[in-house]
Amino acid sequence: MEDPSRCRHLCVDMQRMFAEDTPWNVPWMQRVREGVAVLAATHPAETIFTRFVPPVDSADVQGTWRTYYEKWPMMTRQALGDDMVDILPELRALVPPAMVFDKPIYSPWLDGRLHVFLQKQEVSTLVISGGETDVCIMAAVMGAVDLGYSIILLRDAMCSTSDQTHDASLAVFGTRFSTQIRISTVQDVLAWWR
Repeated sequence: MEDPSRCRHLCVDMQRMFAEDTPWNVPWMQRVREGVAVLAATHPAETIFTRFVPPVDSADVQGTWRTYYEKWPMMTRQALGDDMVDILPELRALVPPAMVFDKPIYSPWLDGRLHVFLQKQEVSTLVISGGETDVCIMAAVMGAVDLGYSIILLRDAMCSTSDQTHDASLAVFGTRFSTQIRISTVQDVLAWWR
């Protein structure tokens, strides 16, 4: 069983640009935001919010990311505005003591900063919430597994734009990675993490 004292809540990309009326709107986010907020408010000093931060312009990135933002020019910061990149207001109110970690890609692990930060605190377990299950959460989870973290995924605090890939992702996480990933709920984690 995981040690609650070595646990952190990694809340992935609960941002205005996914909650509000944009081409990247995730309708489910409204259904999970209360559970995410309750967990974060219960453990604000142990919560890290990630933000997926688009470039100012598609010319600012390389490779397939440039192609990606050429397809989605309305989601660059130049078009969208910096305020839409922020986390949801009820979560922003928890910072500090919660912290915000910006990332320009799906995974929060690529440059090593988050892992170094967590290792300095001797963190061994990550409780993961947010969105999207089959994109940024998947990247966060797989990177965390590779780095040796024990993962608790909150089925009632994760969202996606696709029921099918959300369900398939949870099925893969819960079966193929059952020694490294546990599927749980907000209430069960709140009862355990005191």
